[in-house]
Amino acid sequence: MNSLGKLVSMILSARVFCDSKFNCFGCTRSIPVLGAVPPGGMGLANESSLMDFILLGFSDHPRLEAVFFVFVLFFYLLTLVGNFTIIIISCRDPLLHTPMYFFLSNLSLLDICFTTSLAPQILVNLRGPKTITYGGCVAQLYISLALGSTECILLAVMALDRYVAVCKPLHYVVIMNPRLCQQLASISWLSGLANSLIHATFTLQLPLCGNHRLDHFICEVPALLKLACVDATVNELVLFVVSVLFLVIPPALILISYGFITQAVLRIKSVEARHKAFSTCSSHLTVVIVFYGTIIYMYLQPSESYAQDQGKFISLFYTMVTPTLNPIIYTLRNKDVKEALRKLLSGKL
Repeated sequence: MNSLGKLVSMILSARVFCDSKFNCFGCTRSIPVLGAVPPGGMGLANESSLMDFILLGFSDHPRLEAVFFVFVLFFYLLTLVGNFTIIIISCRDPLLHTPMYFFLSNLSLLDICFTTSLAPQILVNLRGPKTITYGGCVAQLYISLALGSTECILLAVMALDRYVAVCKPLHYVVIMNPRLCQQLASISWLSGLANSLIHATFTLQLPLCGNHRLDHFICEVPALLKLACVDATVNELVLFVVSVLFLVIPPALILISYGFITQAVLRIKSVEARHKAFSTCSSHLTVVIVFYGTIIYMYLQPSESYAQDQGKFISLFYTMVTPTLNPIIYTLRNKDVKEALRKLLSGKL
């Protein structure tokens, strides 16, 4: 009887253990419970985080998906053509071998890389399966966040270049020497990379508990924070602090520099020189307003007031349209660029 009692006790304990893990006898792989966080750690959350993400995108508007596909494809091709053109003419025309066009080439390279990290995946999701692997989502998050942060700093550097050119024209060549320009460009790229490594890693530490329905068409920090099954207040605070560092301080410095630029331009007696200064500066200022306006709307509003559908359209604008506007604005409002483009088309470069 004692032996029979021990056998029954072993069977019951094994049955309880198996049921608690959602296994049948002979199974070796447990099925994670959605929405459950293990009391002893993040094992279940980490296991579920390796699943694919479902990108809902614009599935609420199925009739518009074909329109969005043509929209994204058109602006992506336009971005590639426009920004590659800026890079080519900046490299080949000796008249454009100046700090301004060096930074503009960096901006064009940024825009090409930024849209390329997002557009192919968006096009696939609009016309095919609306999924992205966990690794693909992580890569997209790191790359797009790094490039977007880099552009925030690079636009401030370009404002510094315009300030020196207008306010200290006699010392411009000495101050904005090639070495300083390369250092400023490197600082922009490295600061964006550092922000991405810290901020994206911090976001990806949040447990998802099997929740992988991402109500967006790209892997973006605000959308990922909504998937967390724990309190994300600390992450939202980090997001706010980072947003202030990259989306408030650089625009403030840009506005201050343009305040001094305006004063200097108004003191210029030559109407032609004044018009040229306003033309080059207004091109950069237009790009700054369009870029920072959309990004600030996305990242600096309270999470409770974040309208998801509205956020998608804003994201679509700054990821696809803004990179296209940069070469158009600089081409249409700059005589030097238009002349270099004319030489390129006529085969004289």
